Amino acid sequence: MSTPFDLSCLGTCNIDFVSRVPFFAQAEEEVNIEKMHICLGGSAFNFTSRVSSLGIKTAIMARVGEDCFGELFTTELNQLNVDTSQLLSVDAKTGLTFINIDDEAEKSLYSFTGANADFKLEKEDIKLIKNSNLLHITGMYLEVVEEASKHTEKLSFNPGPVTSSFGMEKLKNTLKRTQILFLNQKEVTLLTGMGWEEGSSFLVDLGIPMVVVTSGREGARLFTQKEVIFSPAKKVHTMDTTGAGDNFAAGFITSYIRGEEPEDCLKFANHIASLCVQKMGGSASGKIDL
Repeated sequence: MSTPFDLSCLGTCNIDFVSRVPFFAQAEEEVNIEKMHICLGGSAFNFTSRVSSLGIKTAIMARVGEDCFGELFTTELNQLNVDTSQLLSVDAKTGLTFINIDDEAEKSLYSFTGANADFKLEKEDIKLIKNSNLLHITGMYLEVVEEASKHTEKLSFNPGPVTSSFGMEKLKNTLKRTQILFLNQKEVTLLTGMGWEEGSSFLVDLGIPMVVVTSGREGARLFTQKEVIFSPAKKVHTMDTTGAGDNFAAGFITSYIRGEEPEDCLKFANHIASLCVQKMGGSASGKIDL
Protein backbone atom coordinates (compact mmCIF):
# COMPACT_ATOMS: atom_id res chain seq x y z
CA MET A 1 0.00 0.00 0.00
CA SER A 2 1.47 3.34 -1.06
CA THR A 3 1.75 6.27 1.33
CA PRO A 4 0.44 9.77 0.53
CA PHE A 5 3.84 11.52 0.68
CA ASP A 6 7.24 10.78 -0.79
CA LEU A 7 8.72 12.41 2.29
CA SER A 8 7.97 14.54 5.30
CA CYS A 9 10.46 16.96 6.82
CA LEU A 10 10.80 17.98 10.45
CA GLY A 11 12.80 21.12 11.18
CA THR A 12 12.79 24.88 11.66
CA CYS A 13 11.30 27.92 9.96
CA ASN A 14 13.03 31.29 10.36
CA ILE A 15 12.87 34.68 8.72
CA ASP A 16 16.38 35.35 7.41
CA PHE A 17 17.76 38.90 7.40
CA VAL A 18 20.76 38.53 5.09
CA SER A 19 23.19 41.47 5.00
CA ARG A 20 26.27 42.06 2.84
CA VAL A 21 29.02 43.81 4.81
CA PRO A 22 32.64 44.67 3.91
CA PHE A 23 33.86 43.07 7.16
CA PHE A 24 32.51 41.89 10.52
CA ALA A 25 32.18 44.49 13.26
CA GLN A 26 34.20 44.20 16.45
CA ALA A 27 32.96 45.38 19.86
CA GLU A 28 32.00 49.08 19.85
CA GLU A 29 32.43 49.19 16.06
CA GLU A 30 29.86 50.13 13.42
CA VAL A 31 29.89 48.71 9.88
CA ASN A 32 27.74 49.89 6.99
CA ILE A 33 25.40 47.31 5.43
CA GLU A 34 25.94 47.35 1.67
CA LYS A 35 22.90 45.27 0.72
CA MET A 36 20.06 43.61 2.63
CA HIS A 37 17.83 40.72 1.63
CA ILE A 38 14.91 39.45 3.73
CA CYS A 39 13.57 35.99 2.97
CA LEU A 40 11.85 32.93 4.33
CA GLY A 41 14.36 30.39 5.59
CA GLY A 42 15.16 27.79 8.22
CA SER A 43 16.20 24.21 7.61
CA ALA A 44 12.73 22.77 7.03
CA PHE A 45 11.64 25.58 4.72
CA ASN A 46 14.85 25.48 2.69
CA PHE A 47 14.64 21.71 2.26
CA THR A 48 10.91 21.33 1.54
CA SER A 49 10.71 24.29 -0.82
CA ARG A 50 13.50 22.78 -2.90
CA VAL A 51 12.35 19.14 -3.01
CA SER A 52 8.80 20.19 -3.81
CA SER A 53 10.05 22.39 -6.67
CA LEU A 54 11.78 19.25 -8.00
CA GLY A 55 8.52 17.31 -8.09
CA ILE A 56 8.68 15.39 -4.80
CA LYS A 57 5.39 15.07 -2.89
CA THR A 58 6.33 16.73 0.39
CA ALA A 59 4.95 17.64 3.82
CA ILE A 60 6.48 19.88 6.49
CA MET A 61 6.39 19.65 10.29
CA ALA A 62 7.44 22.92 11.92
CA ARG A 63 6.20 25.69 14.21
CA VAL A 64 5.75 29.37 13.40
CA GLY A 65 4.37 32.32 15.34
CA GLU A 66 0.88 33.76 15.29
CA ASP A 67 2.15 36.74 13.33
CA CYS A 68 2.49 38.02 9.78
CA PHE A 69 5.70 36.05 9.23
CA GLY A 70 3.98 32.80 10.20
CA GLU A 71 1.25 33.52 7.68
CA LEU A 72 3.87 34.13 4.98
CA PHE A 73 5.37 30.68 5.53
CA THR A 74 1.99 28.99 5.17
CA THR A 75 1.08 30.96 2.06
CA GLU A 76 4.42 30.39 0.33
CA LEU A 77 4.58 26.66 1.09
CA ASN A 78 1.00 26.15 -0.09
CA GLN A 79 1.93 27.84 -3.37
CA LEU A 80 4.86 25.43 -3.65
CA ASN A 81 2.49 22.45 -3.13
CA VAL A 82 4.02 21.51 0.23
CA ASP A 83 1.50 20.03 2.66
CA THR A 84 1.25 22.44 5.61
CA SER A 85 -1.23 20.56 7.80
CA GLN A 86 1.49 20.26 10.49
CA LEU A 87 2.98 23.72 10.04
CA LEU A 88 1.37 24.89 13.25
CA SER A 89 1.07 28.40 14.66
CA VAL A 90 1.91 28.75 18.36
CA ASP A 91 1.73 31.58 20.89
CA ALA A 92 5.23 32.88 20.18
CA LYS A 93 7.11 34.97 17.64
CA THR A 94 8.31 33.34 14.44
CA GLY A 95 12.02 32.49 14.59
CA LEU A 96 14.53 34.99 13.17
CA THR A 97 18.10 34.66 11.91
CA PHE A 98 20.39 37.62 11.23
CA ILE A 99 23.09 36.63 8.75
CA ASN A 100 26.07 38.85 7.92
CA ILE A 101 28.18 37.96 4.88
CA ASP A 102 31.56 39.57 4.21
CA ASP A 103 33.50 40.08 0.97
CA GLU A 104 34.99 36.57 1.23
CA ALA A 105 31.49 35.04 1.45
CA GLU A 106 32.18 34.06 5.07
CA LYS A 107 29.24 34.56 7.42
CA SER A 108 28.25 35.15 11.03
CA LEU A 109 24.81 34.29 12.38
CA TYR A 110 22.65 35.51 15.25
CA SER A 111 19.48 33.50 15.87
CA PHE A 112 16.24 34.07 17.75
CA THR A 113 14.68 30.63 18.21
CA GLY A 114 11.14 31.89 18.76
CA ALA A 115 8.34 29.47 17.88
CA ASN A 116 10.81 26.72 16.97
CA ALA A 117 11.46 26.20 20.69
CA ASP A 118 7.79 25.27 21.18
CA PHE A 119 7.95 22.22 18.92
CA LYS A 120 6.46 19.18 20.62
CA LEU A 121 5.70 16.06 18.61
CA GLU A 122 1.91 15.76 18.37
CA LYS A 123 -0.22 12.75 17.42
CA GLU A 124 -0.89 14.30 14.03
CA ASP A 125 2.86 14.72 13.45
CA ILE A 126 3.35 11.01 14.10
CA LYS A 127 0.48 10.18 11.77
CA LEU A 128 2.10 12.29 9.05
CA ILE A 129 5.46 10.55 9.55
CA LYS A 130 3.80 7.16 9.15
CA ASN A 131 2.08 8.39 5.98
CA SER A 132 5.44 9.28 4.38
CA ASN A 133 7.88 6.97 2.61
CA LEU A 134 10.83 8.83 4.15
CA LEU A 135 11.37 11.17 7.10
CA HIS A 136 14.01 13.89 6.84
CA ILE A 137 15.00 15.50 10.15
CA THR A 138 17.08 18.66 10.15
CA GLY A 139 18.03 21.26 12.75
CA MET A 140 15.75 20.10 15.57
CA TYR A 141 15.95 19.53 19.31
CA LEU A 142 17.38 16.29 20.68
CA GLU A 143 14.18 15.07 22.37
CA VAL A 144 12.10 15.70 19.24
CA VAL A 145 14.68 13.97 17.02
CA GLU A 146 14.73 10.90 19.28
CA GLU A 147 10.94 10.55 19.42
CA ALA A 148 10.26 11.27 15.74
CA SER A 149 12.87 8.77 14.55
CA LYS A 150 10.95 5.95 16.26
CA HIS A 151 8.02 6.27 13.86
CA THR A 152 9.64 5.82 10.44
CA GLU A 153 11.19 2.91 8.58
CA LYS A 154 13.37 5.16 6.41
CA LEU A 155 15.22 8.06 8.06
CA SER A 156 17.36 10.79 6.53
CA PHE A 157 19.13 12.85 9.20
CA ASN A 158 20.91 16.19 8.83
CA PRO A 159 21.70 17.14 12.45
CA GLY A 160 23.66 20.35 11.83
CA PRO A 161 26.37 21.67 14.18
CA VAL A 162 24.29 22.14 17.33
CA THR A 163 22.75 18.67 17.39
CA SER A 164 26.02 17.05 16.24
CA SER A 165 27.78 18.60 19.22
CA PHE A 166 25.72 16.43 21.60
CA GLY A 167 27.94 13.54 20.54
CA MET A 168 27.54 9.85 19.85
CA GLU A 169 26.18 8.76 23.22
CA LYS A 170 23.12 11.03 23.16
CA LEU A 171 22.41 10.43 19.46
CA LYS A 172 23.19 6.71 19.29
CA ASN A 173 19.55 5.53 19.15
CA THR A 174 18.66 7.93 16.34
CA LEU A 175 21.83 7.05 14.42
CA LYS A 176 20.94 3.34 14.62
CA ARG A 177 17.69 4.15 12.80
CA THR A 178 19.33 6.36 10.15
CA GLN A 179 19.69 5.25 6.52
CA ILE A 180 21.20 8.49 5.16
CA LEU A 181 23.29 10.83 7.34
CA PHE A 182 24.31 14.30 6.13
CA LEU A 183 27.26 16.07 7.80
CA ASN A 184 29.98 18.52 6.88
CA GLN A 185 33.57 17.84 7.89
CA LYS A 186 33.35 19.89 11.08
CA GLU A 187 30.13 18.16 12.13
CA VAL A 188 31.72 14.72 11.71
CA THR A 189 34.37 15.74 14.25
CA LEU A 190 31.78 17.31 16.60
CA LEU A 191 29.72 14.12 16.51
CA THR A 192 32.45 11.47 16.73
CA GLY A 193 35.41 13.26 18.31
CA MET A 194 37.55 11.98 15.43
CA GLY A 195 39.04 13.43 12.25
CA TRP A 196 36.41 13.68 9.55
CA GLU A 197 37.67 10.78 7.41
CA GLU A 198 38.13 8.41 10.33
CA GLY A 199 34.85 9.55 11.85
CA SER A 200 32.95 9.03 8.58
CA SER A 201 34.22 5.45 8.28
CA PHE A 202 33.39 4.88 11.94
CA LEU A 203 29.77 5.94 11.35
CA VAL A 204 29.46 3.54 8.41
CA ASP A 205 30.88 0.75 10.57
CA LEU A 206 28.13 1.48 13.10
CA GLY A 207 25.64 0.38 10.46
CA ILE A 208 24.58 3.62 8.77
CA PRO A 209 24.25 2.62 5.08
CA MET A 210 25.09 6.05 3.63
CA VAL A 211 27.15 8.80 5.27
CA VAL A 212 27.31 11.90 3.07
CA VAL A 213 30.03 14.41 3.98
CA THR A 214 30.20 17.85 2.37
CA SER A 215 33.45 19.78 2.02
CA GLY A 216 32.31 23.22 0.90
CA ARG A 217 33.88 24.38 -2.35
CA GLU A 218 35.76 21.10 -2.72
CA GLY A 219 32.67 18.92 -3.13
CA ALA A 220 31.22 15.95 -1.26
CA ARG A 221 31.86 12.30 -0.47
CA LEU A 222 29.55 9.36 0.07
CA PHE A 223 30.84 6.74 2.49
CA THR A 224 29.34 3.23 2.33
CA GLN A 225 30.48 -0.23 3.39
CA LYS A 226 31.63 -0.91 -0.18
CA GLU A 227 33.26 2.34 -1.28
CA VAL A 228 33.88 6.06 -0.92
CA ILE A 229 32.56 8.14 -3.82
CA PHE A 230 33.79 11.70 -4.41
CA SER A 231 31.97 14.31 -6.47
CA PRO A 232 33.59 17.74 -7.00
CA ALA A 233 31.59 20.91 -6.45
CA LYS A 234 30.62 22.98 -9.46
CA LYS A 235 32.77 26.07 -9.95
CA VAL A 236 30.44 29.04 -9.54
CA HIS A 237 30.55 32.56 -8.13
CA THR A 238 29.50 32.25 -4.48
CA MET A 239 27.33 35.03 -3.07
CA ASP A 240 25.84 33.37 0.01
CA THR A 241 26.28 29.87 1.47
CA THR A 242 23.15 30.12 3.67
CA GLY A 243 21.08 26.98 3.19
CA ALA A 244 23.62 25.29 0.92
CA GLY A 245 23.59 22.16 3.08
CA ASP A 246 19.79 22.01 3.05
CA ASN A 247 19.74 22.38 -0.73
CA PHE A 248 22.48 19.77 -1.12
CA ALA A 249 20.45 17.31 0.96
CA ALA A 250 17.33 18.16 -1.07
CA GLY A 251 19.12 17.35 -4.30
CA PHE A 252 20.54 14.09 -2.95
CA ILE A 253 17.21 12.90 -1.51
CA THR A 254 15.35 13.80 -4.70
CA SER A 255 17.72 11.63 -6.75
CA TYR A 256 17.56 8.88 -4.13
CA ILE A 257 13.75 8.81 -4.26
CA ARG A 258 13.93 8.64 -8.05
CA GLY A 259 16.07 5.50 -7.72
CA GLU A 260 19.24 6.96 -9.21
CA GLU A 261 22.74 5.60 -8.59
CA PRO A 262 24.70 6.98 -5.58
CA GLU A 263 27.22 8.80 -7.79
CA ASP A 264 24.37 10.52 -9.63
CA CYS A 265 22.75 11.46 -6.32
CA LEU A 266 25.99 13.22 -5.31
CA LYS A 267 26.30 15.02 -8.65
CA PHE A 268 22.73 16.28 -8.54
CA ALA A 269 23.14 17.37 -4.91
CA ASN A 270 26.20 19.44 -5.86
CA HIS A 271 24.26 20.94 -8.76
CA ILE A 272 21.36 22.02 -6.55
CA ALA A 273 23.73 23.43 -3.92
CA SER A 274 25.51 25.43 -6.64
CA LEU A 275 22.21 27.06 -7.62
CA CYS A 276 21.66 28.06 -3.99
CA VAL A 277 25.02 29.75 -3.36
CA GLN A 278 24.81 31.98 -6.44
CA LYS A 279 22.08 34.10 -4.85
CA MET A 280 21.16 35.64 -1.51
CA GLY A 281 19.08 33.41 0.78
CA GLY A 282 18.91 29.66 1.23
CA SER A 283 15.59 28.59 -0.29
CA ALA A 284 14.15 27.91 -3.72
CA SER A 285 11.70 30.75 -3.11
CA GLY A 286 10.50 33.02 -0.35
CA LYS A 287 11.93 36.52 -0.93
CA ILE A 288 10.06 39.13 1.09
CA ASP A 289 9.53 42.59 -0.36
CA LEU A 290 8.91 45.11 2.42
